[in-house]
Amino acid sequence: QAAAPLHPVTVQCQEAQVVVTVHRDLFGTGRLVRAMDLTLGSAGCPPAAWSAVETTVTFVAGLHECGNTLRVTPDALVYSTSLNYKPVLIGSPVIIRTNPAVVPIECHYPRRDNVSSHGVKPTWVPFQLTMSSEEKLPFSLRLMNDDWSAERVSPTFQLGEVLHFQAGVNTENHAPLRLFVDTCVATRTPDRSSSPQYAFIDFSGCLVDGQLDDSTSTFISPRPRQDVLQFAVDAFKFAGDPNNLIYITCHLKVSLADQAPDPLNKACSFNKTNNLWAPVEGTWDVCSCCEMRRC
Repeated sequence: QAAAPLHPVTVQCQEAQVVVTVHRDLFGTGRLVRAMDLTLGSAGCPPAAWSAVETTVTFVAGLHECGNTLRVTPDALVYSTSLNYKPVLIGSPVIIRTNPAVVPIECHYPRRDNVSSHGVKPTWVPFQLTMSSEEKLPFSLRLMNDDWSAERVSPTFQLGEVLHFQAGVNTENHAPLRLFVDTCVATRTPDRSSSPQYAFIDFSGCLVDGQLDDSTSTFISPRPRQDVLQFAVDAFKFAGDPNNLIYITCHLKVSLADQAPDPLNKACSFNKTNNLWAPVEGTWDVCSCCEMRRC
């Protein structure tokens, strides 16, 4: 839309620059402001084109020029600047006939659009998937209270109680992902390779602790979300350890949410009722390797 008294400032957000067109009747009063009193951004960039007889003034600036600032939101890159009107006193030095003004300007560029080139066709992939593979994913592993409503405050347990684990990953700005727990190993020290050690999840997602006669350990099904996996493990300690202290190290990973579970990407619990391994999702055969202890 052309700059006019009803719309005195128009903005074009182009690929690498912003074009601002200003109608000199800035306040819609019929009185034209002087082009030399208009600047762009904190750097005070002058107009790119104007003349005394024209009624519009045009600014052209790169997205990183004229003091533009960048703000990153979950959905967009936001470049901010401002049109500044600062009238210079003319005529009488003791009176003014117009006020200074600042018009905020923003250009929003979506972060989740797919980017492709018509000239490069053989290996086109969605841009968001490329970003997912390059960025580090923030994983988390928390001990939860008994109803899973909040993180547990105390790290102390009595034998006979149940440890409620919640593994998660922040998938913001990523293609939908499904979280898995590959292994969980308990040790006496923070060193994951120290001895003695007890792997209660092993073989790419088999909760092997649930096979023991005195255990009810299991993955919780269904999941609350694809990027969250919960599992309950009966409290235990190392025999003969006077400190009664254990460290737990888990290996978490993700696959694309639309990828079917397989023997390397699964969450399997042992069902004592029918003496079979059962997956949280997927077909039963993905858990068959848990029995063979080789996946």
